[in-house]
Amino acid sequence: MEGSDFVRIKRGKSGDPDIIKIRRTSTPDDVASVLLKERERQEVYGAGREINSTAERDEDDAEDEYYDGDDTGDKDEDDGEVVDDPEEDGGGVEVSVGDQKQQRRVSHGFHLVEGKMKHGMEDYLVAENRKMDGHNLGLYAIFDGHSGREVAEYLQSHLFDNILSEPDFWKNPVTAFKKAYRDTDNDILENVVGARGGSTAVTAILIDQKQLLVANVGDSRAILIQRGNIKQITVDHEPDKEEERDLVESKGGFVIKGPGNVPRVDGQLAMTRAFGDAKLKDHITVEPNVTIEKIDKDTDFIILASDGLWKVMSNEVVAECIRGIEHGKKAAEELITEALMRGSPDDISCVVVMFH
Repeated sequence: MEGSDFVRIKRGKSGDPDIIKIRRTSTPDDVASVLLKERERQEVYGAGREINSTAERDEDDAEDEYYDGDDTGDKDEDDGEVVDDPEEDGGGVEVSVGDQKQQRRVSHGFHLVEGKMKHGMEDYLVAENRKMDGHNLGLYAIFDGHSGREVAEYLQSHLFDNILSEPDFWKNPVTAFKKAYRDTDNDILENVVGARGGSTAVTAILIDQKQLLVANVGDSRAILIQRGNIKQITVDHEPDKEEERDLVESKGGFVIKGPGNVPRVDGQLAMTRAFGDAKLKDHITVEPNVTIEKIDKDTDFIILASDGLWKVMSNEVVAECIRGIEHGKKAAEELITEALMRGSPDDISCVVVMFH
């Protein structure tokens, strides 16, 4: 610009109106100093934008797929510990402002297919972002119904609301999960289903990308992958496990092998914990295992799926199958495709949460 003491240099993307001003008389060292300061300023500015736009990008990146018009409830707005005694460890949730500023982008995708069992689709899931009390929550769940879809469908619509409405959720999430599971089961037994019909549940709540709360009953499963290391963060409640068999027998029930040589409670149910199943309720429980996990910069994936996947694929095979995939929906589709190739006849549902 003729007659000016400054040279104008554009910053950022093409068309950005912001200007860096450098005097024509500046030495090369002066120019380098100005540009260095500007780069540092941009990094701070960019980090701020990253935080503010997290929810918007999660909404854009949550790849949704609906099965047969069923509503998945997608509203879009280092060591773990299994805690069984709420009086021993309440697992209070605290996330500092400093922690929140270090957030990475998180996206999720999901997929589900009907199996070959000729009973209609009985799997339901949740993959949803929500804001609550100043926190960003990721809500993820798999509900695998049996002897009907009513219980799984009810859980999809009500269980997370019941958990989050518990007064002790923030101070004592373990107690909150267990009470919400119990109260929801009572509602189901009284108002939703008769003697037959039930569902598994694996529910995960990601808080500010720093803590993961997971509860489960039944044989749907969740795993966590951190820098390639695989950790199963739920317990498969199967009757052939000694602890679960003891639980059934302590309630007056028994475990024998039923159709397909599968161990079953009272010869009927292939799991020891479930929602519903009024006919067997005296011999099974809805008491969940609850796990609190730390999420850090090494976390790569959270994967939830029904047993239609886990019956034919190990945790290690699942992790290897999605290695290098960068989109949650594609990862979920790849896992289900592999399970079908391995001969899984059951309904299969899968949610994949990715940290970028």
